[in-house]
This record gives sequence, structure tokens and C-alpha cells, in this order.
Amino acid sequence: MAILVFDTTGAECSVALRVEGQPDIVLSETIGRGHAERLAPMAQDALKQAGIEPRALERIGVTIGPGGFAGTRVGVAFARGLALSSGAKAYGISNLAVIAHALTGTRPLATVHDAKRGEVVVQIWRDGPDAAQRLSIADASARVTGLALAGGGAGLVASEGQAVVDNGKLDLVALLDLAGQVGAEQSPPTPFYVRPPDAKLPGGVAP
Repeated sequence: MAILVFDTTGAECSVALRVEGQPDIVLSETIGRGHAERLAPMAQDALKQAGIEPRALERIGVTIGPGGFAGTRVGVAFARGLALSSGAKAYGISNLAVIAHALTGTRPLATVHDAKRGEVVVQIWRDGPDAAQRLSIADASARVTGLALAGGGAGLVASEGQAVVDNGKLDLVALLDLAGQVGAEQSPPTPFYVRPPDAKLPGGVAP
């Protein structure tokens, strides 16, 4: 099986490729902006290193957020387009799920995303995941009492002495693992936006 995954939801533009019988290929650049310009060349580089063509791909995995609006949109659009051109199946995977999968041995766990404006997105993992919720920092702090914390927003809700086990940097190997496991309910990928974008097109229409 050949699986290509990528993450464009934050400051990094990251690509990973898993081809049966070969070591995983992981490429990552911290760019801040410009994911649309770098993603395709990085994906091509990974495929070239593995010696395969896009049509050899069976699965494509992309992080769908929560994260930056523009970067998330770039990644989802690229995944959908590459799936159409290659014949592979594209799947959307939340950043919170990737963080939790990398910490499978840590339960119960709360993965926390900094949603800005005094809010966070929290998802709690015990035997399985609860639904992700957008909460005020105060409400989230009360909800995650006694749990291990992970994610970029973990420090915002941690009580004194509470364990923060991960800072939210995505593990591309965990993303590869999930892309090989997810089912049809996560295809095609759809962005997980924390709130509607602030930008409006003429006439007040959101992009």
C-alpha cells in the first residue's frame, strides 16, 4: 500500500509518504505562509524519493484542523484534487486525533487547540473520543481536571501540577497510521473550522 499524507494547518508545511517495503519519507518546512506554493513540490519530491507515480497511491490523508483557515483550505483542496487525478481515496483527519494517536498509551487524555479569543477546542479521549467542543478557557479548565493534556492549547487550561505531555507538534508517522485505518465516513475530507472566517467577499458572503 502507498499512503501520502500532509499537514498545512499551522506554520509548517509537512508531507509524509509510506510505501510498503520502504522506510517512511517525512518532509517538513517551517514557512508560516505560502503552503499553496510549497505543498505540491514537496509531495512530488516525496514521490520521487520513493520512485513511484501518483497513480500508485491508494490513500491520501490530510489534516482538516482545527488550525489556520487558509492553510487548512489549501490542504483539503489539494487532497481532493490529487485524489481525482490519481484515483486514490482521500481522507480527512483532525489534528486532535493525530495528537491523541501519537499518545495512545496516555489515557484519559484531553487534546486542546488554542482557538484564540479566550477559547479553546477540547476533545477528551478515554476508551474512545468524546465530541470536540469549543469552550471558554475557564470552562475547559474545569472540564479537563485530572486528565493528561496535549496540544498547542494545553498550557492555557492546565492547573498547577497538571501533566502536559505534548505541545501539539503533529507527528507525521501518527498521521500515516491513521490514514491507513480511517473509514469511508472521513472521505472526502472536509475542513474542521473553529468558527466561520472573518473575511467576507463583496455582499457579505464568506469565502
